[in-house]
Amino acid sequence: MITMEELQAAIKQRINNYNDTDFPLQNRELQTCDLLDSRNHILAQDITSTFDVPRQNLSAMDGYAIAQGSELAMDSTIDIIGESQAGCAYVGELIAGQGVRIFTGAVVPDSCDTVIMQENTNFADIKATVDKSRPYPITLSQAAQVDSNIRSQGEEIESGEVVLKIGKRINPADISLLANLGISQVRIFEPLTVGVLATGDELVAIGDELTSLAQIYNSNTPTLKSLLSDLPITIRDYGIVPDNLEQTTAAVHDAMQDCDVIISTAGVSVGDYDFLTTVIEQLGHINHYKVAMKPGKPFVFGELNKDIDKPVLYFGLPGNPLSTVVGALQFVIPALWQMSGADVLEQPMQLSIQATLTNDIRKSVGRKDFQRGVLSQNAVGSYEVESFTSQQSHRIKQLSRANCFIVLDKDSGNVSTNSTVTVQPFPWLYN
Repeated sequence: MITMEELQAAIKQRINNYNDTDFPLQNRELQTCDLLDSRNHILAQDITSTFDVPRQNLSAMDGYAIAQGSELAMDSTIDIIGESQAGCAYVGELIAGQGVRIFTGAVVPDSCDTVIMQENTNFADIKATVDKSRPYPITLSQAAQVDSNIRSQGEEIESGEVVLKIGKRINPADISLLANLGISQVRIFEPLTVGVLATGDELVAIGDELTSLAQIYNSNTPTLKSLLSDLPITIRDYGIVPDNLEQTTAAVHDAMQDCDVIISTAGVSVGDYDFLTTVIEQLGHINHYKVAMKPGKPFVFGELNKDIDKPVLYFGLPGNPLSTVVGALQFVIPALWQMSGADVLEQPMQLSIQATLTNDIRKSVGRKDFQRGVLSQNAVGSYEVESFTSQQSHRIKQLSRANCFIVLDKDSGNVSTNSTVTVQPFPWLYN
């Protein structure tokens, strides 16, 4: 069996080739997207600022803008001859010894080179007697330096500067940046079309009635759709496919015509009624089958290429719910971000931390193990994690109660209480 790390590297390399040759990013269709709808989409062009930020010199404080050449020593007196507010700049020239009252974010007059904080003057003592419609003097209670408390024009962004590059996954901070630049729409890569299907005679769609004790509801498709919901993709649901070779072939063939990627759940093991591996080999080929991890060993990575203009990448996940989640998080979701054109630094990271184990764990050597656990912080801020006693991959209630995976190396055996282990918090806890 291939190791998990080897499979991740193989998928990454195949998608590099796919993005360069099979479906080059530079040849893909683009869409115009409203800024407020652009979160998690991938920029398809560089974004360049058309003006400086700030556009003019601005005050970083409430206080007084002081004219060039003024005395700035302690106890110096400045004549205040006007006011500059945010959105209403002072108009006029000042000479040495003069200043204007100014507020945070207001334009600093061109003839001023310093802003003195209000707290560093005697304004609090004279406030009640000041008539701001006429000039009035203030006294510096602390020496000041030239250029103090001024946000200089262009100090953050210069006109013509590239502020976001192609391949950027747009996040709320990017939306703030773009809004500050007056950009209401962006060009993005057209979302990939991802087909999902579930296999199994026992499966019943949510909303339909279970008519036999042999039936179960199809939970994997809703789970998969939820896990993929943050991706810039279009999902097509091909429903539940019976355990029948002809019908499985027809379903996969139909999905190939419309999709860039197909993801299936169940039907990839070695049972008499598991037909997906046969179908993939008929319509394309399997790149890798079986990975040394638990749960999720019968994972298939392949591609479909019969009678289509570009290959459709295929991910076959096992049928147990936990296996679906682990396979999606470790392989499918990173692959889809990469296929979508996200720069390597823009692809979401799988957060890993170290924690102290609070109970014993049983594990066999040979496969990387993802055990469900509950992560917490103790009174001194250190991380602790407790593993569930039973770790069967069909136990869906435990998955709901857990908040992390305890990740145990394939060469690891049993792990004792108080050992340090690697933990991956579930991404929906912090995304």
